[in-house]
Amino acid sequence: MISMIMVLNQKGDVMISRQYRDDVSRAAADSFRLQVVAAKETGTQAPVKRIENCSFLYTRHLNMYFVALTRSNVNPALVFEYLFQKIRILKAYLGEDFDENSMRNNMTLIYELMDETMDFGYPQNCAVDVLRLYINLGNVRPQDEPEPSQLTSQITGAIDWRREGIKHKRNEVYIDVLESVNLLLSSTGSILRNEVTGQVQMNTKLTGMPECKFGLNDKLVIEKESSTQRKPGVEIDDCTFHRCVRLGKFDADRTITFIPPDGEFELMRYRVTDNINLPFRIIPAVQEEHGGKRVSINLKVIANFSDQLFATHVVIKIPVPKNTAKAKIKALFGRAKYEPEQQAIMWRVKRFPGKAECHINAEVELMPTVRPKAWSRPPINVEFQVPMFTASGVHVRFLRVYDKSGYHTQRWVRYITKAGNYQIRI
Repeated sequence: MISMIMVLNQKGDVMISRQYRDDVSRAAADSFRLQVVAAKETGTQAPVKRIENCSFLYTRHLNMYFVALTRSNVNPALVFEYLFQKIRILKAYLGEDFDENSMRNNMTLIYELMDETMDFGYPQNCAVDVLRLYINLGNVRPQDEPEPSQLTSQITGAIDWRREGIKHKRNEVYIDVLESVNLLLSSTGSILRNEVTGQVQMNTKLTGMPECKFGLNDKLVIEKESSTQRKPGVEIDDCTFHRCVRLGKFDADRTITFIPPDGEFELMRYRVTDNINLPFRIIPAVQEEHGGKRVSINLKVIANFSDQLFATHVVIKIPVPKNTAKAKIKALFGRAKYEPEQQAIMWRVKRFPGKAECHINAEVELMPTVRPKAWSRPPINVEFQVPMFTASGVHVRFLRVYDKSGYHTQRWVRYITKAGNYQIRI
């Protein structure tokens, strides 16, 4: 695993280093300084460098380099995640914009954090809420003095993301299902790419150590529960979860069971590729007229979602040739104008009702050029946000909260669908 962690300044001088294994030496820092820092490779090359049979994996914070050294075949994603978590911990203790001076003034604290977060090259406890219970220097202060038995269980136990003894006057859970629609439509109208990536964000304000059971309209779960279900479920792919979720239970019966952290966190991410309900259908008609002196643009936009809903912040970017002189635009809905810096007609609609159909017409006059060049016809780009709508059809079926005291929990669910890469070729 990881043999050494170093922190270097912008000159390549080692500020702090901690050796976990004896297969590398401090002399390796000279190689990194000469081949990476002095060569100014950061930002232009991959953050992994192989020098003299030693792998250097690094990231930057302000003008400092956080470097991990190893001679073994490690998982680079794990190493980078540790480096990012290390920076996150230092931000909690030293402030968001900690610099070289604050690092030098808190050497004892940093070495203590290095020993607690890694042992013999293997990452250990990187949870700030647990570290703050027994490392109280810097900006972080303990919330409550825990009992020794509680401290031991939190450091060594499985639940390091939530401490015991949390109390709230009102027990509430806020759930946000956020989806991003990615579409690429050819000029003939055929779908080249169509998928939805989603995430479930939660904000929990629950007393004690409750266990939660969360359910979506997952196709596999619904088919197991009832073969006579009227509404078919959604085929959810590529699920990734917060570490509080019990993956064994999910693998066995697709149930999402967890003890939630207190406050905001991302419960899961997912992807859906089948039976996607596109929020907008866009039909473009672009013609070059009069031997390339004029371009005629007609665009029809149809909202496919319910008439009880509406889209906000709708922006449709319609590209025009570089040698555009002026554009006569007619749009009965929203505001549209030609923006030379964007090389496009920008059509903005603050509020787009569901099931509505809107048109825009534009006559674009072109300037003559010495060397005529064919227009590359970039795709139309669309931005939007539709509250209380999911393009994938995913919805929350239930959230059950189990606690010893049996208190009542209020639940709030919100859905938001926005555009990812939503493009239509012309």
